[in-house]
Amino acid sequence: MITAMSKQTIVALSREPIAEKLVFQLKDQVAKFGITLHTLGSQISSALYFLERWETSAEFSAAQKEQLRAIASYFQSDLCFLSANLANITVLAMDMDSTLINIECIDEIADFTGKKSAVAQITEATMRGEIKNFEESLRRRVALLEGVSADSLEAVYRERLLPNPGAVELLAGAHQRGLYTLLVSGGFTFFTDKLRMQLGFKQSQANTLEIIDGKLTGKVIGDIVDGAAKAAYLDTACRALGCTKANAIAMGDGANDLLMMNGSGISVAYQAKPIVKEKADAAFDHVGLDAVLLLF
Repeated sequence: MITAMSKQTIVALSREPIAEKLVFQLKDQVAKFGITLHTLGSQISSALYFLERWETSAEFSAAQKEQLRAIASYFQSDLCFLSANLANITVLAMDMDSTLINIECIDEIADFTGKKSAVAQITEATMRGEIKNFEESLRRRVALLEGVSADSLEAVYRERLLPNPGAVELLAGAHQRGLYTLLVSGGFTFFTDKLRMQLGFKQSQANTLEIIDGKLTGKVIGDIVDGAAKAAYLDTACRALGCTKANAIAMGDGANDLLMMNGSGISVAYQAKPIVKEKADAAFDHVGLDAVLLLF
């Protein structure tokens, strides 16, 4: 954990050149906090993104980060607050629903029963952190799927599920760099297994829906993959590789990703709920998932 007096590295990411007005406003606001920024090299451009980096004289509070991110957002840019002593990255761990992919699979399955609204309301409250017990939340939602044809899972995968912008490029870049990739989801193995094959994840973990006579029973088989389980799978993968979470990138969008993200070398909130953005090192609202490759 970085102490209050530790230095940090701030990274601005954008699909367009970093505006001079953005840099001026950031420095002006930081000065009001009594903190200084030191520019680290010139602006860098990749095939899709532009990046600028600064070193700070101290760490920012959550409220200060929020103010700086609001300034950046006005200029269609995202800000990342990284440890100045970032460890070598060895592992990439990702959530699935609304992070790697564009949908919440359980909501779309529920659409086949006419119960999408009821399920989606529970999903949204859970991801915002308003429903604290993820296992209870999941079992409530899965119970509403009783009687749905198992064919609906394939329909959701083929007709509604798409990787989020930059997902394919992120996985390709991660594997090119030799990272161990882990897809860990509170969703369902039907989808994680397919995405593991499609995108080349080294490992995937999720929940298994019970299916009898071609229909969902409204139950989950085995232990629930909740926030604690996600964190445990990441810890186990790191230990097997002889590293720690400080050597990992953890990416998510909802409250059940926070335990996995906490303590990781780089935590990334992608199109995330406010509670997740507040605690994440990087919050991506304007750039794609692959922009994380520029951070290490």
